[in-house]
Amino acid sequence: MKAPELSRIRNLGIISHIDAGKTTVSERILFYTGETHKLGEVHEGTAVMDWMPQEQERGITITATSTACRWRDHWLNLIDTPGHIDFTIEVERSLRVLDGAVAIFSAVEGVQPQSESVWRQADRYRVPRICLINKLDRVGADVDAVVRQIGDKLAARAILLQLPWGVEGAFRGVIDVLAQEALSFSEDDQGAEVTRRPIPDELAAAARAARDRAIEAAADFDDEVMADFVEGRAPSLERVRTALRRGTLACRLYPTFLGSALRNKGIQPLLDGVIEYLPSPLETPPVEAREPDTENRIELPCDPLGPLCALAFKVLSDEGRKLTYLRLYSGRIVSGDVLLNSTRGGEDRLARLFLMHAHKRERIDEARAGDIVAATGLKDVLTGDTLCRPERPLLLAGLTLPEPVVSVAVEARAVDDRERLIPALEKLQWEDPTFRVREDAETGQTILTGMGELHLEVVVDRLARDFGVEVKTGRPQVVFRETLTRSRRHHEIFDREIDGRRHQGEVLLLLEPLARNSGLEIAFAPGVAEALPAPWRTLVEDSLRQACRGGVRTGYPLTDVRILVEEAPLVAGHTTELGLRAAAQRGFSRAAREAAPTLLEPVMALELTAPADYTGKVLGALPQKRGQVEGMLSRGDTDVIRAKVPLVEMFGYMTELRSATKGRGSYSLEFSHFDQAPAETLRRFGL
Repeated sequence: MKAPELSRIRNLGIISHIDAGKTTVSERILFYTGETHKLGEVHEGTAVMDWMPQEQERGITITATSTACRWRDHWLNLIDTPGHIDFTIEVERSLRVLDGAVAIFSAVEGVQPQSESVWRQADRYRVPRICLINKLDRVGADVDAVVRQIGDKLAARAILLQLPWGVEGAFRGVIDVLAQEALSFSEDDQGAEVTRRPIPDELAAAARAARDRAIEAAADFDDEVMADFVEGRAPSLERVRTALRRGTLACRLYPTFLGSALRNKGIQPLLDGVIEYLPSPLETPPVEAREPDTENRIELPCDPLGPLCALAFKVLSDEGRKLTYLRLYSGRIVSGDVLLNSTRGGEDRLARLFLMHAHKRERIDEARAGDIVAATGLKDVLTGDTLCRPERPLLLAGLTLPEPVVSVAVEARAVDDRERLIPALEKLQWEDPTFRVREDAETGQTILTGMGELHLEVVVDRLARDFGVEVKTGRPQVVFRETLTRSRRHHEIFDREIDGRRHQGEVLLLLEPLARNSGLEIAFAPGVAEALPAPWRTLVEDSLRQACRGGVRTGYPLTDVRILVEEAPLVAGHTTELGLRAAAQRGFSRAAREAAPTLLEPVMALELTAPADYTGKVLGALPQKRGQVEGMLSRGDTDVIRAKVPLVEMFGYMTELRSATKGRGSYSLEFSHFDQAPAETLRRFGL
């Protein structure tokens, strides 16, 4: 296969709230680009991109899946991401390496909680986006309401490049406001044939007004378009599109398309929009890397002839072996190359390279800057690691990992299961950085920690299916955090003989509580920072962070605390690394115990949808769960309630909600923040 020109590559992801239609859109893209010859359907369990048995059974996407296809002599590397909050790491690591994204919104539900989350993730990595308002065929579809929500909730400027031709059951196509044409999609060939015709008279005025709004937006990014607009001239279509592209790449405009993926309408114009408005690898800002030895920071443009720099953004356990997904930012690699893992140290020989089509592989010999590929042979590489040439070490920024909030105890059912359990859990941890495993020191139980009940359900299911390990599980438990309520200063001296050598260390620590959701802050007083060499400062900081991860009284990590190292005298010939580390950890432990530790519980943002007839009943139950209602929006005969509710109160809530609404209610949860745990919880933990 001949490598495409870099200017003709688009690395893009599909992002949205659960059930907005991401995978259905991805399946249509594969069909219309000729990669598949039969439409896969999520509800039938036949979607190519949802290849895992758990995905096909539940009808949801669990893992981000990549594929490659061609459209208009362009090469698209496409990643379909999950919409459920429990699998948010899949969105995070995908957006970390993508150049652009298609954000999908339901024309009925609009901007939902996970829509906001994935949008913020894309903002963090400055990923240019175009939007698709999907499900225009559904009862209650309202394009204008969704556009307003995009502006109000996401502070984003959505520019409608299409208008709906018909609404709800009468939806038959879209109006291209720039080309001033009506597009319909044939029912005979599953929407493959697109017919362009003049705009119906009843929509002509609205189409002209929408075109003027699009040109006005383009004028902000092109002086000639601005001059034409002010003087009443019609600018060229190509110039308007170029200006809109400029605004899109700057993440200041978001071209918005319309469609109904399930009814095979609107996907081809969306693909045209991907080509016209999303960037190629050459148009993305140079990635910043640092040289580990010198700490120099350098910018790496997308250049196949530059120094090799690639990010491992996903690792899969494939039949017991690692399959590592790579995004190449600079340079090129071929099968058999020896690569340096500059994040963890050590070298690996790359065995084979593949283009991925969901879980199917296409063998390739070479990958270059701008490519997204998979590799085998990289035994010690994990998510977020940087790969480069041994002679030119480079290090990229890693990923922002969300903290898991739910845990469950598991126990092997049989002796054979017990022997295979830990190796299987280790492989699952390769794949998912938000999945944690630990052994409870008091009970000896194996504790699994994840992002939610569904996340842990899938893990347990995969243990049985993929690894043949049957386990018994306990009731899911909330993962708390510890914090301090008082300041405390403590002077600690460590002086002990160990294995025939004397180890000494001394620190003066000040522990202070911080405002909620401030995290952990470790600082050195000016005198200490100047007198203590960098390696010793790193040693002290690592020791304190490790101590904070173990908590004070309950074993939960410590947060919202500032630790100031006021003194750490370094006495030549006496102070040792072991002594200083022990002084820091013991000093922290003693100070924290005297600083009135308390517990924080995770609080979730709840969006609840219920028929208006049952809203009163649903609202009346929320205070019993310590819920705080923040707002309510009516959409026809349905009400949408937003509230903050402690996670511990939400286990089993779906059953309660279905009972209260006769099966017609639904909800979604997203982690919001940690807040003070109630008195009964503190008593249970002996605080």
